[in-house]
Amino acid sequence: MKSNRVFDVVGLLVVLAGLGIAAVKYPLLPDPMPSHWNAAGDVNGWMPRFWGVMIFPIIMAAIWLMFLVLPRISPRGFEMDPFVRAWGYLRVAFLAFMLYIEVIVLRAAQDQGKLSQGGLFVAVGILFVLMGNFLGKVTRNFFVGIRTPWTLANEEVWLRTHRLGGKCFVAAGFAVVVISLLGLGPWAMMAVILAAALVPVVYSYVIYRKLEGTAAARPAS
Repeated sequence: MKSNRVFDVVGLLVVLAGLGIAAVKYPLLPDPMPSHWNAAGDVNGWMPRFWGVMIFPIIMAAIWLMFLVLPRISPRGFEMDPFVRAWGYLRVAFLAFMLYIEVIVLRAAQDQGKLSQGGLFVAVGILFVLMGNFLGKVTRNFFVGIRTPWTLANEEVWLRTHRLGGKCFVAAGFAVVVISLLGLGPWAMMAVILAAALVPVVYSYVIYRKLEGTAAARPAS
C-alpha cells in the first residue's frame, strides 16, 4: 500500500504526547487513583497509579501500530490504496480523540472529582463529524468502514451505504454536541449513536436485495 509518512509521523507524535502527559501527571496523582466513573460522572472504581496513568499511552501505541499493519495485510482486491489520505486523517483523528480523553480522565483523577461529561460528549460528537466526512471516501475493504455481508459482497452497495453512513455520522455528531449543550445525559447520546450505526446496516441489506432482485429480473443476453 502507498504509505503517507506524514500521517505515520503525526500519529506517532500524538502517541508520544500521550506518554509525555502521563509522565507529567504521574507524581501528581494519588495511589491508587480513580479509574472509572459512573453515568453521573462520580468515581466508582480505582486502580494502581502506574496502570491508571499508563493505560492510555499503551493503548494508543498499540492502536498506532495496528493502524500501520492493517493496510499491509489487506487481501488482494480489497486494498486500502484508493483512500490512503482519508485513512490517514481518520487514524490521526482517532488518536487525537484518545489523547483528549486521557487529558480529561487524568485531570478528573488528580482532582478525585467528577468526570466532565460535557467535554467528553463534545469530543465524541466532533469525532463522529470527522468520521462522517471521510466515510464516503472509503472504498471496499475488510478493516475500515461499514462492513456488512452485503457491502462486502457488492461494490455498489458499499458505495451507497457509505454515502448514507457518512451523512448519518455527521448528523449524529452534531446531535451529540447539542445533547451535551442541553445536558441530556449519556443515554440520549447512546441512542443517537446507535441509530447512526444501525440505519446504514439496515440500508445495506435493503439496497442489496433491491439490486440483486433487479439483476435477477434482467433478461439474459
